[in-house]
Amino acid sequence: METPNRKPRIVTDVPGPRAQEVIARDARFTSPSYTRDYPIVAASGKGCWLTDEDGNEFLDFTAGIAVCSTGHCHPKVVEAIQAQASRLLHMSGTDFWYAPMANLAERLAATTAWGVDDTRVFFTNSGTESVEAAFKLARFATGRKRMIAFQGAFHGRTFGSLSLTGSKISQLRGFTPLVPGVQHVPYGYCYRCAYNLKYPSCALHCVTTLDDSLFASTCPPDEVAAIIVEPIQGEGGYVIPPPGYLEALRELTRRHGILLIVDEVQSGFGRTGKMWAYEHTDAVPDMITSAKGIASGMPLGALLTRKDLMNWPPGSHATTFGGNPVSCAAALATLDLLQDGGLIENAATVGEHLIGRLRDVQQRHPCIGDVRGQGLMAAIELIDAPSSADRAPVPSAAPPLARELFPGRNAERRDRIVHAAFSKGLLLLGCGRNAIRFCPPLVVSKGEVDTALDILSECLDETA
Repeated sequence: METPNRKPRIVTDVPGPRAQEVIARDARFTSPSYTRDYPIVAASGKGCWLTDEDGNEFLDFTAGIAVCSTGHCHPKVVEAIQAQASRLLHMSGTDFWYAPMANLAERLAATTAWGVDDTRVFFTNSGTESVEAAFKLARFATGRKRMIAFQGAFHGRTFGSLSLTGSKISQLRGFTPLVPGVQHVPYGYCYRCAYNLKYPSCALHCVTTLDDSLFASTCPPDEVAAIIVEPIQGEGGYVIPPPGYLEALRELTRRHGILLIVDEVQSGFGRTGKMWAYEHTDAVPDMITSAKGIASGMPLGALLTRKDLMNWPPGSHATTFGGNPVSCAAALATLDLLQDGGLIENAATVGEHLIGRLRDVQQRHPCIGDVRGQGLMAAIELIDAPSSADRAPVPSAAPPLARELFPGRNAERRDRIVHAAFSKGLLLLGCGRNAIRFCPPLVVSKGEVDTALDILSECLDETA
């Protein structure tokens, strides 16, 4: 339960002395490839609140990067984990059977548009493994080799999913050559349209150009196995495509016999106010990749597909730890809380309040160029110029994809705001090149949203 009027409580310098010891030890022994946004050293958590090693209490609007869907250490999830751990920790669903894995597969199958009897599930440990499985299955099921993904997309860091990722150069540098046959195209990012067009007069040019240009010149459509798309781009900036976008992609893929994979690793499991983000549209995909919020913090992912697609034979794809019984127990408890405990409805209701409050803040702070979101997956985009809604003048001779269409992206201020919020006890994360995301646990209350946005407003004032 939320403590009424609870506020962050900072009792030491952050990081405090105990946190500094952990950070120093980490620096000596762990890989430098980990990205750390600011020095929070988590010790315990409850609901939307996190306590660090020195007793500082933070309001968490990151949920462990959208993973702790039911909040930190929800008692029903903890109870399910403890009960399963006392019975069976591991037996490898690759070679044996156990009830939690079959039970969870059935529950997940019932969430899809294909229906419980026409869905198959492959369990993984993470989002990138779910995408790898989808990549492999798309090739296997179609006999085709090419894939289409989107600029700004993040699908993971293993070689197949990294080949589909189009988020940051730092994720790619030094790892080429990647899996061949992947083509990246602009996403439906209306605020910074790659084609300098306006919706709806654009007639979804970002989709129709695949037929008119890509398929007509450099990428034979009959060689494309699948298009993989995030219904809402995650790491790319919490970008929501325009109405009709997914439906247009679905129509295009059907026409060419191409599979449509929706990557719901960050947007799924109730975060947008529906079980899956694609449910906000009329598009029905062929595959769904999932992870993050699926098990409230336990390592688990899943690939869900139409029954007729998942026809690969035994041994063609498998995993030792995917579908671990303890993780499956946590996922079953998570589903109970989402579907029967009202957390999906809470995400919709409190998410509407969050986005409304962000728009109020935008009115007072012209450095916020855009507010966007669905449910508890929301973001603000920081800009340099107050005339954020107007495109900057562009020489008519400049090629469309080579010009900056809007006022400057203010990544430096974004980072200062995130760090200022941390110093005041609010945990936030950036996304894209200049956006701040808001992805609190789905148990968040309107009061906690108000507390977070009061802090955000202070930080915006202080960094002006």
